[in-house]
Amino acid sequence: MAVKKMIKYEVERDSEFAQWVTGVIGGERIRNCIHCGNCSASCPLARYMDFTPRRLMHMAREGFKRDVLGSFTIWLCTSCYSCTVDCPRKIQVTDIMYALKRRAIEDRAFPKRFPIPVLAGEFAAMIRRKGRVTESWLVVRVFLKTSILRLLGMSKLGTKLFFSGRMELIPASIRDRKQLQTLLDTVEAHKEVAA
Repeated sequence: MAVKKMIKYEVERDSEFAQWVTGVIGGERIRNCIHCGNCSASCPLARYMDFTPRRLMHMAREGFKRDVLGSFTIWLCTSCYSCTVDCPRKIQVTDIMYALKRRAIEDRAFPKRFPIPVLAGEFAAMIRRKGRVTESWLVVRVFLKTSILRLLGMSKLGTKLFFSGRMELIPASIRDRKQLQTLLDTVEAHKEVAA
């Protein structure tokens, strides 16, 4: 995990990023945070995160873009909504985490060779191309991009899964992929207009 740098300097702040955070769905109330720590106390994975949810929300609110988007915290969030439910100021912490994940993928600012953002990107790309996800192909693509040696180490398991009929060699696909791609393109176009 990344080493926590405790001291932050004004020069590291990105005011545009801070403004973006308050403009995302769920981020409107982030300035109301009283730093009570309920979000961190209720998070089942806070002990494994490089920044607790409370600290990450504060850093995001203040515009420490590089630290926030490069953290493991946003990728370890399981979207259990405990933080959101326990927040006395009704801050949508989980929704902000989702927005930060999307932004990290867009900016390619996530931790290098970390499989979760690669998985998210490959999953979305597979849906766009085929309309479905074929798990075996998804696993192969993720490990090719993150850890080819681990993929080779899983070959024995893959062989067992193949011979038991649990691993497909031909990627699954829907019939009218063009219609799905048109729908996804429309959603993307509306998202860009809204931004």
